[in-house]
Parts: sequence; C-alpha cells; structure tokens
Amino acid sequence: MHISIVDQIDLNEAYQQLQSDSAGGVNLFVGTVRDHAQGKQVTKLVFEAYVPMALKQMEKIALQAQQQWPLEGLVMQHAVGEKQIGEPVVVIGTSSAHRDASFAACRFLIDELKKTVPIWKKEYYQDNSVWVNAHP
Repeated sequence: MHISIVDQIDLNEAYQQLQSDSAGGVNLFVGTVRDHAQGKQVTKLVFEAYVPMALKQMEKIALQAQQQWPLEGLVMQHAVGEKQIGEPVVVIGTSSAHRDASFAACRFLIDELKKTVPIWKKEYYQDNSVWVNAHP
C-alpha cells in the first residue's frame, strides 16, 4: 500500500508500485486539471491539504478497499500546490489477480477520497478565483 500527498505526481512510479507477478489486472485512474468549471474558463488550480488528517483518512479508505477486494497492490497519491491545465493531481491505482476486483476497488477509492479526504482546491478563472469545498 502506497499512500502519499506529493508536490508532483509520478505516473511511472505509481504503475511500478502496482506490479505483482500474481496481478492480472492493473487499474490506474489519473485525475487532471481541466480547462473549465462552473461554466467558466479555468486558468489553473491550487490544492491545499491538512496532510496528517488527509493521510489518515486515505489509509482508512485503503484498508476498507483491501478488506473488500483481494488486492495485490494499491496506490493513492494526491498533489498539492499550483497545478496547470492537463497536469495530473490525483492518481489511484489498484492491482489484483482479476480485473473485476481492481476496477471496483479503484472506483471505490477515488469516490471515497473525493467524499472524505480534507483536500481543497482553489479554481482560478480569468476574472476571479474561488475555493471549492473538499466534500461537494
């Protein structure tokens, strides 16, 4: 299990952490900065986290996934700081013997992260900016 809050997402590293000779299914979800939100043009995002609480909550979610599905590997990384359009900000990865468990666990992890982990983003538009709640 590899859980971290990072300045930069390394997709190759995340994939390598999921490698296992007994894993036939590997899923890697990558969330990136898009160029629009709320009907406005986005210029960049800034992420902040209460790191000790975020890591604790991410571990809790990861343990729930490991109890529910037979996973070989699990990666959860979220970036903090200023991020530009197209830049990865979150990566969730799972590996398992079969694809069904890997797909289901990956979906569960990203959904629960978005619901419960104290990470906030500030969306910058051409004319203003706004903080977005950690839990919509």
